[in-house]
Amino acid sequence: MAICRLFSWALVCFTALVFSAKGETLFLSSLNWPPYTGEQLKDGGASAAVVSAALKAKGHDLHVDYYPWSRTIRMVSREDAIYSGYFPEYYYPTDQYVFSASIGSSPLGLLERRLYPIKWSRIKDLNQYTLGVVRDYVNTIELDEMITSGVQHVEVVSSDEHNIRKVATGRVHGAVIDKYVYNYYIHQPHLVELKNKLDMNKQLLASKQLYIAFKNTPEGHRWREVFNDGLALIDPEQIVEEYLASMK
Repeated sequence: MAICRLFSWALVCFTALVFSAKGETLFLSSLNWPPYTGEQLKDGGASAAVVSAALKAKGHDLHVDYYPWSRTIRMVSREDAIYSGYFPEYYYPTDQYVFSASIGSSPLGLLERRLYPIKWSRIKDLNQYTLGVVRDYVNTIELDEMITSGVQHVEVVSSDEHNIRKVATGRVHGAVIDKYVYNYYIHQPHLVELKNKLDMNKQLLASKQLYIAFKNTPEGHRWREVFNDGLALIDPEQIVEEYLASMK
């Protein structure tokens, strides 16, 4: 009888151990922002490849749904949301989200017309130009403060691709865009004809880190800890470098 009880207790403990070790799935929302993220990209993009590798290192899986950027954020904030966060995001002050460790870097710069380069040394020098920015994108703190105060003239668009066309046709003097995002789009068949009209400004606005923005909830904090532990077991920079090299 005692042996039966001992066996039953061992079975319960084993079942509990297996259950606790069972992998889970992290649900995140994202956008089509190649080469970092994209529904049609291999592995979902370079950033998605990093996130997936970090989760796999801890025995978990990743599921990503892709939306326009404004909806990407909105879908996470809904009360019935299945998403624990969204990515990739630049850091910004917020009580709504907590940020993961960095999943990579983003060289943020200015797209300009080749014949009419933007001349600046300080961020305030940009006030003489009208810049294209994407709705709800975080840029840099200084630039966003100038936009909010009205001293920086901008035209707000729905996508980076739209900004590329506006710069090429002279509807804005320049546009804020990630260097790798521009390099991806400008080599697409429907935009490659614009390549000879455009350049990235030689001076970067910033080299910004990319993160997952987890919801500021117990579940969000739990996933952030799990993810950060997995991220420490891989080399995210190498994954991104190899991914970008494979696209050339």
